Amino acid sequence: MSEHAIALTLNGQRRDAVVEARTSLADYLRLDAGCTGVHLGCEHGVCGACTVMVDGRAVRSCLMLAVQADGSTVTTVEGLAAPDGTFHPVQQAMREAHGLQCGFCTPGVLMTFAALTGGEAKASEDSLVSAMSGHICRCTGYQGIRRAAKALAEGTVGAGGAE
Repeated sequence: MSEHAIALTLNGQRRDAVVEARTSLADYLRLDAGCTGVHLGCEHGVCGACTVMVDGRAVRSCLMLAVQADGSTVTTVEGLAAPDGTFHPVQQAMREAHGLQCGFCTPGVLMTFAALTGGEAKASEDSLVSAMSGHICRCTGYQGIRRAAKALAEGTVGAGGAE
């Protein structure tokens, strides 16, 4: 199998690696980069557990090859919180709304919400809830996640609005 040199920015740090052409981004992130918050559920892009941000867009890392991320900025759930440990607003919203249970789907949900609410983006509650159709959660019944989406859309995270 052919190997390829890649360079990317992962959670704010430049990473250089040599990967086989067939290595998925998910496998590179989990096995080589140690980002175990990237979860593999279906490996078909259906469950959403492997969602990360590549250049600010939510992508299924099980469907992307690591070589395709060459030159990109990749953010995993490990890169969401501030360096001092302060939660990202999507993490805080999920915490306040009790939007997680076993935690398997949580990183992918967080990354989708972060991509939709990042920068100057102002996602509506409907767009955030609609994005949930790409995530499978067997524990929560989605109600806590929906409350988190509402708090993010209304800007009430940290103000007790998600509880």
